[in-house]
Amino acid sequence: MNLTKLLSAISPKEVLNNLPDAVFVLELDGKICWVNKKTVTLFDVEKSILQNCNFDDFVTEGMKNVAKSANKRTSVITGAVSGNGYEFFVELNARFYDDQYYVTLRDVTAMTDIFNNAEETSRLTKDKNLMLEKLSTDFKAPLQSMLGFSQALLDGLGGDISEKQEKYIKIINKNANDMLFFMDKFLEFSKSEANYYKPDCQMFDVINTIQAVLRSNEVAFAAKNLAVNFDYEEFDKKTIYSDENFLKLILQNILETAIKLTEIGSISIKLSHPDDEILSKYNISHRDDSAKYMQITVTDTGMGLTENEQAELFNPYQHLDKVNKKNIVRAFGLGSALNLAEKLNGTLQVSAEVMKGSEYIIILPIDKEADE
Repeated sequence: MNLTKLLSAISPKEVLNNLPDAVFVLELDGKICWVNKKTVTLFDVEKSILQNCNFDDFVTEGMKNVAKSANKRTSVITGAVSGNGYEFFVELNARFYDDQYYVTLRDVTAMTDIFNNAEETSRLTKDKNLMLEKLSTDFKAPLQSMLGFSQALLDGLGGDISEKQEKYIKIINKNANDMLFFMDKFLEFSKSEANYYKPDCQMFDVINTIQAVLRSNEVAFAAKNLAVNFDYEEFDKKTIYSDENFLKLILQNILETAIKLTEIGSISIKLSHPDDEILSKYNISHRDDSAKYMQITVTDTGMGLTENEQAELFNPYQHLDKVNKKNIVRAFGLGSALNLAEKLNGTLQVSAEVMKGSEYIIILPIDKEADE
């Protein structure tokens, strides 16, 4: 079979006529010279009528967008209207050939609606979270008042109280404290989700920063008699370029989770550089130099997490129909930690086994070049 001869015998318009996209052939003034079968279907107009009309009759700023697409060799999203008045969106591509424009149109109305809905949802989420941030004092002030006055009663500042009264006041105090912690985590997650936090990267001593976070949790460690180990021998830098406050929040949320899951044993923190395999596994860019990155590995000897719990670790919305409030609070904390790590162009990964503990891996760029 002579394939060259066969192909040369095929009319170009025969090929265009069977394309899945609408095809127009236009004169320079926008007059429609020819259309394919898909165009007739898309615009619901007979071919003979289309070929006596102007392209701008059916496509918004038609010839302007044709010239733009042809000159820049790029697609353009614009509006179109069918013969029966139905409005829709099309992706337009145009090329200039032999003193005519060849234009293809694809109906992208469904995709445009998806993008518009996603954009609207994102805007509403941002507005909602910013509103929560502005109202955070109004939410927390009553709880702080309950904590303060109940603690004052327990300390005897209001006079002697009976054993039964003390029991009730302790319950009020504990519930107010739990609720305040819940609100703090909820508002923190809302801030991170609404881009309220903006990175402010500076040089700082990362070892001192981690030690400061560990000191702030000494009471919680002591309450459970947990041993704490911090190993930074494999890390060859003292100062790094990142956001110190972000790192503190990330590490604090991870430690809170680790402490709650661990009743006996220890919590260990190791500071090192990730190897190339880890960077590749988590799709971190600039894999040519692992020294530009920091890895903080937090491990505990706690009860671990089930596969279902791990799947829902970072998304509190997945817990709304469940009764375990602790899982929601944990998702607020770890969700915030992940959001902040990603804002620093890094990541947070968690792996765990039931009754064998959990491992949290933070990877962050630590010099200006990698961060950018």
